[in-house]
Amino acid sequence: MNGADALLKTLVDSGVDLCFANPGTSEMQLVSAIGQTDAMRPVLCLFEGVVSGAADGYARMADKPAATLLHLGSGFSNSLANMHNARRAGSPVVNIVGDHASYHLQYDAPLTSDLPGIARWGSHWTEIAHSAEDLSAAGARAVQASLRGNGQIATVIAPADYAWSDTTEAASALPTPEPLEVPEERVARVAAALAEGRKTCLFLGGKALREDNLNTLGILAEALDLTLMCATFPTRLQRGAGRVPVQRLPYFAEQAAEALEPFEKLILLGAPTPVSFFAYPEKESWLTPEHCELITLAEVSEDLDGAIAALAAAVGKSQELTPEATVRHQRQRQEVTEDALNPMTLGQIIGNELPTNAIVSDEGATCGLGIFLFTEQAEPHDWLTLTGGAIGQGLPLALGAALACPDRKVVALEADGSAMYTIQALWSMVREDVDVTVVLLNNRSYAILNIELARVGAGEPNAKTLSMLDLSNPDMSYASIAQGLGMRASQARTSAEFASQFKEAMDTKGPCLIETIL
Repeated sequence: MNGADALLKTLVDSGVDLCFANPGTSEMQLVSAIGQTDAMRPVLCLFEGVVSGAADGYARMADKPAATLLHLGSGFSNSLANMHNARRAGSPVVNIVGDHASYHLQYDAPLTSDLPGIARWGSHWTEIAHSAEDLSAAGARAVQASLRGNGQIATVIAPADYAWSDTTEAASALPTPEPLEVPEERVARVAAALAEGRKTCLFLGGKALREDNLNTLGILAEALDLTLMCATFPTRLQRGAGRVPVQRLPYFAEQAAEALEPFEKLILLGAPTPVSFFAYPEKESWLTPEHCELITLAEVSEDLDGAIAALAAAVGKSQELTPEATVRHQRQRQEVTEDALNPMTLGQIIGNELPTNAIVSDEGATCGLGIFLFTEQAEPHDWLTLTGGAIGQGLPLALGAALACPDRKVVALEADGSAMYTIQALWSMVREDVDVTVVLLNNRSYAILNIELARVGAGEPNAKTLSMLDLSNPDMSYASIAQGLGMRASQARTSAEFASQFKEAMDTKGPCLIETIL
């Protein structure tokens, strides 16, 4: 047994059975170890940003980490945009990053870099293995660290010589960390605040947006006239028919401030304090109004399930709670009255045809909000969003979610500009035969940046300025790109064409892409 064999055994014993990989020379022992066992499924990705985004999607839906296998500092650097998104999502991820052999670092070979520094920037927890024996022990500690709180990024740096050197045994799996409990006095304070009868919003994130917790919060909202709201980009929102409605904080700062203006109390439950996504001239970054009291029930890293149960128990001692009165979305099919393709008609059609328990990966940018609003009455489903704002997440996220939940249909709403960041994900979808339908929203523009250009007060744009936000000249055919990567693909220019193609995709298993010309 060498260090790589021992590490792999420890990861599997710790419950990690899938590895998203883009390996190089320094990882060949790990590649060989994976090849010698049926206990770890490897998924080859053609770019490291797909690796990290797919690991994020897998973690959001499986509630456990996958491993990633990355090559040196340059490979890890390529993963960082979607590693940032995964960190903001609170996703557990275990990175195994191969490094030069320990004795080779002194020679400053061409691929040498400050890998520990890069890894620390992109991770909550980082450790460098110091021997073949230590490599598997570091793997056990990484899995444990990834499950701390509500999910973290844990990175093991594996020098190549410790992977190929012999060792006697693999380290044992470590126990899962206990949840970070919310203090009783905090629960009591929030219960007392709710009893005051002021206009109050529960601002939700993380696992507070799961169906069971929303059922409890819906009962409280109905009894105490509370508003349930989530951040603009939630990690995983369970919504649709039969589920408790949650308002979504608007993206633009002035609209978000207006949405929060009526409240006298804002109670944070698994979500950070809402702030503007960007700074704008003469606009406030802090969105909570001065007259509104901010109260934290549970931090992002704390036990949200326990906090919600404790709050319900505390309120129930003084208030009659009636579960049957809880407001829920009702299933509703919508008539599609326009033949033009736009966010409204796309949302109507998707809402009509989305199957029960589907998963939506939303990187629809300017089209995403309209589709979101028109799918509220669809069959129950999970909605995943761009948590960290670094584009190029939607396609890898869908890949990972589909591998975590192979019995569920996944729909990726993907803006054309964002798609080109990680278009390689289509190839991995075909290779793994995942049940993903990509709805490619082609408006030939970085449309959101056209809006931001005007909002940030950068002056009157000229043709040269606008050319940097324009995705035409030449136009891109995403259907052709998808077909070139082995994926079944079609184009839709009208709502009737899209309705037919989307219904067929929902009725057929396997990966496909529908390019919508907007």
